[in-house]
Amino acid sequence: MAGETIITVVGNLTADPEVRTIGSGATVTSFTVASTPRSFNRETNQWEDGQALFLRCSAWRALGDHVAQSLSKGMRVIVTGRLSQHSYQAQDGSQRTSIDLTVDEIGPSLRYATAQVTRQSSASGFSGAGRSGGFSAPAGNAGGYQGGAGYNRAASAAPASAPAQRSLRPPPPRIPGPRRRRRTTGSRHSEAAATSAGRETIRNSDALPNALPDPSASHRRLGH
Repeated sequence: MAGETIITVVGNLTADPEVRTIGSGATVTSFTVASTPRSFNRETNQWEDGQALFLRCSAWRALGDHVAQSLSKGMRVIVTGRLSQHSYQAQDGSQRTSIDLTVDEIGPSLRYATAQVTRQSSASGFSGAGRSGGFSAPAGNAGGYQGGAGYNRAASAAPASAPAQRSLRPPPPRIPGPRRRRRTTGSRHSEAAATSAGRETIRNSDALPNALPDPSASHRRLGH
């Protein structure tokens, strides 16, 4: 949930955890952690204890059962959880406020002690065979898809006929056609020379009538 205050506390249990059952049938384990700060006094060259913080903690259901079976008074623990504030009326009629810690994770501190962990199977279906903390598949399930009613794994593994496969060969290469011959510079010069010669012939043909002798002049000479 957004907006919650999450803290981690390191301290010692002030008493053995207490397990109780609420009206809904769920179990909750309550205990108190005393966290005492220590500081070094340079004048006396000794460590001194500061003001202790006593924090009431609650662990629900299976986590609380594990706390009651594993921890006892005086053990040093590391607790992580969410802070919550509650108001209540004391026996003298006054209103009081308490701050509690709903435990999410808890374990023994190994700074000054050793511990041996024994895994417990979970009833939520997430404990593997031979070890807890892993996913437990249903009986006979190898982790694959089991299919619905009438599903045959062997039949699905070997199909009756393989579908026809399309040819993946590339198409034959395209052969380009013959290229058009481009007129060269020599052919252009030849056409120009022929055009010029034709024009010269036309001019000469125009001058031929002027070069021929006049027949009337010969008749006049024969007359006298």
